[in-house]
Amino acid sequence: MKKSHKTIAIPTRKRKLKSRPKIAIIAHDAKKADMIAFAQGNIDILKKCDLIATGSTGQMLNKKTELEVKEMQSGPLGGDLQIGGLVASEEIDLVIFLRDPLAAQPHDPDISALLRVCDVHNIPLATNLSSAEILLRGLKI
Repeated sequence: MKKSHKTIAIPTRKRKLKSRPKIAIIAHDAKKADMIAFAQGNIDILKKCDLIATGSTGQMLNKKTELEVKEMQSGPLGGDLQIGGLVASEEIDLVIFLRDPLAAQPHDPDISALLRVCDVHNIPLATNLSSAEILLRGLKI
């Protein structure tokens, strides 16, 4: 008996980019210096965006750059989940999350949930400097 395979069409919504894209920024402790260098190197682009970050990442960016960043809770205190909620509400256009892949995090389930919600809602997610550069330049603002 011959089996036939059906192609399943998965509907995708075309995301309309806002005039000021909203970018969520997160960096684990071991990656905070990289995030500062990244932000300073891309300050002209980032100034044209609405920025939101987890607690200590946002504090650090507000202190060490000319950027204005809205601060959520610290990641272990629910900040990753707060940003995940914004992703699920389609209020975030891009997530830059410089993770430390070599260290276990006490809030790994929250991190996994954030990564998953980005996939579910088709939100671009950069987890290292190379992908962050590419995605940020892709905004074309």
